[in-house]
Amino acid sequence: MTKSNEAGWNLDNSYARLPESLYSSAKPTPVNSPELVILNNQLAASLGLIVQQLQSENGVEVFAGNEVLEGGSPLAQAYAGHQFGHFTMLGDGRAVLLGEQITPQGERFDIQLKGSGRTPYSRGGDGRAALGPMLREYIISEAMHALGIPTTRSLAVVTSGESIIRETELPGAILTRIAASHLRVGTFQYVSRWGTEEELRALADYTIERHYPEIKEDENRYLSLLQEVIKCQAELIAKWQLVGFIHGVMNTDNMAISGETIDYGPCAFMDTFDPATVFSSIDRQGRYAYGNQPIIAGWNLARFAEALLPLLDDDQDRAIEIAQEQISGVNDLYNSNWLAGMRAKLGLFNEEKEDEALIENLLKLMDKHDADYTNTFRALTFDNANDMDLFDTEEFAQWQEQWQARRGRQEESKASSDELMRNSNPAVIPRNHRVEEALEDAVENGDYSVMERLLDVLSNPYAHSAEQEEYATVPELKVPYRTYCGT
Repeated sequence: MTKSNEAGWNLDNSYARLPESLYSSAKPTPVNSPELVILNNQLAASLGLIVQQLQSENGVEVFAGNEVLEGGSPLAQAYAGHQFGHFTMLGDGRAVLLGEQITPQGERFDIQLKGSGRTPYSRGGDGRAALGPMLREYIISEAMHALGIPTTRSLAVVTSGESIIRETELPGAILTRIAASHLRVGTFQYVSRWGTEEELRALADYTIERHYPEIKEDENRYLSLLQEVIKCQAELIAKWQLVGFIHGVMNTDNMAISGETIDYGPCAFMDTFDPATVFSSIDRQGRYAYGNQPIIAGWNLARFAEALLPLLDDDQDRAIEIAQEQISGVNDLYNSNWLAGMRAKLGLFNEEKEDEALIENLLKLMDKHDADYTNTFRALTFDNANDMDLFDTEEFAQWQEQWQARRGRQEESKASSDELMRNSNPAVIPRNHRVEEALEDAVENGDYSVMERLLDVLSNPYAHSAEQEEYATVPELKVPYRTYCGT
């Protein structure tokens, strides 16, 4: 066991004090020759950790799962989930929760190793992870954080010194993931299906205490919990849509109760605007396409409400009525968040009832003319009609005239409107070809310089700096871009 205070670790594990049916003790499986390949210095400092100690041999042993931290209680969480609509028993099959870091400010964050070996929930898998997918999660999660989108974060990636077998032999790696918690809709589904009402109540009370303590004295705190989760998920999915992010696997086990984006598998960012865009190789029916994400979020939240039914009211019919009433408002809440974000992207401070039509008409034009989503808003921000076909059309000229007239009807100045657009429209996103370029150099050549430069450019997406220009270009793709889950 490693002493925690040398590197600033201050671990507890409140989850281990929940009923034992919710988890299984599971120590990481040691690896022979771990090597630190990337460390998030800024995140480490915010957690109260000492970067120099984390980079030491002992620090790397912790990230590899070879040393158990003092105060930690390693475990794998049990959960269920609807995967592409089909319900199944799941659990942490290749992840171990070391414990919760309590920061100098008193905040609590899960410290989880992903790719750290088999657990009781591995379901025949090897419990390991390949380097490429772990680096992908590092890049995308940190980009999402910089974009201002709630997300789990990546503290470190170490190579294991071992190969793993997927379609081919690949270098193994372990990611250290930081999260507000790893509580999922699927966690509640698991307890609802296989646990007792007392265990469900204990989980709900724990969730409230950890994430929504302001509601614990409410008359019906479990109804308030449902409302809070609906609210934060409506905000989250709207933020995804506003930057063109496609999660790829919006199963109920991949929806965090905290409102953070979690589990970056076959995720990617949309280039050409098309609501039917799908990148995941396993999403053959387009269930989780870009345009479907708000609908799926509502479906997932309905499953959360179902799991909470015994706590919402003693009378089942009344509980169902309460749940249906809350779920019926999900779409309106999402639309409100999305419209507010879209208004900001177009430099609009106030509200007019015609705004939704103005926004939808722009999106239809973008779809019709195969316009790049991010670069269209970027061009509007700087009044820079580049060589995109969209800007040469009479339809766009008419739309632009309507938009400028709309901007002119608000009290705020054009300069204020322009500033709002600069702060709402990123100059850069993790373009798929740039991510692949960084991963290829890292995995094939052991060269992390391309990835490090990409991370630097993505760290301030609203800077609109000169160095970001080359990262805004989009290549012509001969075949559709595809992503893979990595398991």
